[in-house]
Parts: sequence; C-alpha cells; structure tokens
Amino acid sequence: MASCNKPDRKAQARVLKALAHPTRLHFVERLAQGPLCVCDLAKGIRADLSTVSRHLSLLKTAGIVMDERRGTKIFYHLRTPCVLNFLECVSTVLRENARMHAAAAGMQTHARVN
Repeated sequence: MASCNKPDRKAQARVLKALAHPTRLHFVERLAQGPLCVCDLAKGIRADLSTVSRHLSLLKTAGIVMDERRGTKIFYHLRTPCVLNFLECVSTVLRENARMHAAAAGMQTHARVN
C-alpha cells in the first residue's frame, strides 16, 4: 500500500491548496489569456490590493504563476499553463456528478409515480 506521507504527495497537496479558492481560480483563468498586472487582476473582484497580492503570492509559491516587474507595475503570467488541463478535468467531474444526480432524481421521481 502506498504511503500518504510521501514528499511528492505533500507537494501535490500544496499545489492543490493554492488552487483551492475561487479568487485564485479566477486569477488562473484570467491569466490563461496572457500576462496581467496586479491592478488589472484586482478589477472586478471587490478586494483590496493587499488581498490580491496575498492570493498571487500563494499561487507564485506553489509554482503556478510567475511575476515580472515592468517599470512600477508587477505583471503575472502562468508559469505552468498545464494547470488549465486540470481545471478542465475538474469541470468534467462536476458535469458528470450533475448528470448522475439528475439521473438519480429522475429515477426517484419515476419510482414514486409507480
């Protein structure tokens, strides 16, 4: 049986934890379109710049994004765009779960009618 405490699993868990927040997922999806400065990432999420910076720091520490200073602004871009494949897989899981729940609800309704 494989150990749950292997170093690679702990590292994987750190990456998954970095993604485990709606704001950080939003940033990853926005950065899929190309580099953005912190001020652009902050627009539309109703958070102050320190909160945005904290989220970006977690993504950077996990190796998901990188930053680059351009004059007075800091721009972020995806370091590992393959993370988008993982997010698509998560979306597939959610769609499949919804389909299964809908089918189960339909079966329950059908059983009550009979």
